[in-house]
Amino acid sequence: MGRLENKIALITGGTSGIGFACAERFAEEGATVIMASRGEKRGKEAEAALHSQGYNASFISCDVSNRESVEALKQQVQERHGRLDILVNNAGVLRTGSLEEITDEDWDLTYNTNLKSMLYVCQNFIDMLKDSHGVILNNTSINGLHHYIKGKKSYMYATSKAAAIQFTNYLAKNYAPDVRVNCLCPGMTVTNLFTNRDFSRFKGCNLLDRMAEPREIANVALFLVSDEASFVTGSVIVADGGETLL
Repeated sequence: MGRLENKIALITGGTSGIGFACAERFAEEGATVIMASRGEKRGKEAEAALHSQGYNASFISCDVSNRESVEALKQQVQERHGRLDILVNNAGVLRTGSLEEITDEDWDLTYNTNLKSMLYVCQNFIDMLKDSHGVILNNTSINGLHHYIKGKKSYMYATSKAAAIQFTNYLAKNYAPDVRVNCLCPGMTVTNLFTNRDFSRFKGCNLLDRMAEPREIANVALFLVSDEASFVTGSVIVADGGETLL
C-alpha cells in the first residue's frame, strides 16, 4: 500500500519542474493528483504522461494569481472529488534585476504568482483541508532565508519567497491542530524556471557539487505530506545540497 493511498492532492504549478515531479511521485504512492496551472497544452501533456503510467491524475486550467480562477478551481475539485487531503503551493516565477532595473510589471508578476496565489488557494481550500485534517506544503526557496544572501539581483524573487515562509508560519500557527503546514526550501534545481539552460555555470554551487533533480526535491515533499511527518508542522525544511553552508 502506498504512503498516499486514497489521498486527494492538489499541486499548483504541477505540470513541470518540481511540481510535476511531485505529481508523479505522489501518484506513485497512491494519491489521486490534480495538477493546476495556466498552460493548457503542457497540462494536457502532463496529464497524459501520468495516465500512460497508470496513475489517477487530472489537469485543471487555473491562473492561481486570479481570485475568480481559483474559486472555479475549488468548485471543480469539490464536484469531482468532494474533499482535499494535500495542498502543495508550488506555482512560481523567477524574475531578477538590479534595483534600477525593476519594473512594476516584473514586481507584480513575481508577487502575484509567488505569494498572492498562496493567499487565494489557501483561502479557498482551507475549510476542505480542516475537514480532512489535511496538509499544506508551500514550496519556496533557500533564497527566502534570512541568512542566504547571494548575488545582487534577487530583490523580487528572494523577498517574495521570504514572505511566503512567514505566510507558512502564520498558517501553521492559526490552523493547528487541524491542518499541518510546512515549508520546503530547495536549493539550485534543474527546472524550467531558468531561461538560461546552461547549468554548467552552477558547478560548485553546493557541497554536493551539482544541482538537484526535481525528483530529489519531490522525495522530500512526499515525506512532508505523508503520515511519516505526522509530528512535523510549522517547519522550514531545506533541501539544498549544503548550499547555504558555503
